[in-house]
Amino acid sequence: MRKITSCQEYFATVHERFLPEHATGITATFVYELEGDGGGTWTIKVADGKLSVEPGTVADPTVTYKIKAKDYVDLANGDLNGAKAFLMRKLKVGGSIPMAQKMNKFLPPASA
Repeated sequence: MRKITSCQEYFATVHERFLPEHATGITATFVYELEGDGGGTWTIKVADGKLSVEPGTVADPTVTYKIKAKDYVDLANGDLNGAKAFLMRKLKVGGSIPMAQKMNKFLPPASA
């Protein structure tokens, strides 16, 4: 899996990272609030092995992630561990923590 250089590139190519066999039976909505230069807000919807992505947010997401855009690029590339980022307060996770943890199975970082 290739590394990305921006948040925009990540969301434009997220389908390449998606492992649908690990998302069978899962229905969830993930909102990414990425702050700073190159940031923005995106929503990823997973429904039984299918993925869609769109700019902006939705009401009542399953999980919300808040992180600086540059830190998210590191996270997506596998250069920053998600648990470590959370403990260092670089990453804030709202909503279902168990679903946030499951996401790594069907949307793994580049180095995984």
